[in-house]
Amino acid sequence: MRINRFLASSGVASRRKSEVLVTSGKVSVNGETVTNLSTDINPEKDVVKLNGKVIKLKEKKVYYMLNKPADVISAAMSTRGEKTALDYIDTENRRLFPVGRLDKDTEGLIFITDDGDFSYIMTHPKFEKEKQYIALLTGSVDDRDLKKLSKGVLLDDVRVGAKKIRLLKRINGDSLIEITITEGRNRQIRRMCEIIGHPVKTLKRTKEAGISLGELGVGEYRELTPDEVAKCMSRAKKPVKRGERKPEK
Repeated sequence: MRINRFLASSGVASRRKSEVLVTSGKVSVNGETVTNLSTDINPEKDVVKLNGKVIKLKEKKVYYMLNKPADVISAAMSTRGEKTALDYIDTENRRLFPVGRLDKDTEGLIFITDDGDFSYIMTHPKFEKEKQYIALLTGSVDDRDLKKLSKGVLLDDVRVGAKKIRLLKRINGDSLIEITITEGRNRQIRRMCEIIGHPVKTLKRTKEAGISLGELGVGEYRELTPDEVAKCMSRAKKPVKRGERKPEK
């Protein structure tokens, strides 16, 4: 790896500024000052210093999408021997964790990462990340029921509702709906539907922050593309300071 690329990849400066740092004699490799931009280094073996301070490459963060099966908990580990979301991921000894929660009996999209900033933006309520679900509800849902879910019901003394909702079709007397929410309260959709008298039979998350599950099979996962990661990170509604964060319920 060229020395200027190494410096840029480590985050100390842009590629152009890194070139200036090298040519001005501020960089050393294994104790010797280098000024030649064509200098190649081995990041795993060579010791690179900038103004006497050791510089290391930033470890690349990873971002996965998992189609979580039902009866699997969205946690990094289980104290009761339950199957976890991470059991489906090749962690490569990284400290990965699920982003947010997905109920044990709910299947579908959940992100897995080692990037705390990504998780912060995706789960903070002020960022209002949209989560889309397909739910099979007991009984025949009508327009009045949909309006109730849209206007909101009381959960924990707070009125919460669907941002978007529509009836897809009826199946043997039951109702298949598509519902989108921006909050992440514990078992929110199940509790909302229970209140209006149409308990959830099955629930699947199909989209989050504009990223769709697509054709990913149950129990399968894939890495997010750079564009998908950028899409998730760029959809913050307003800046939020770290100290403002409230734990997800």
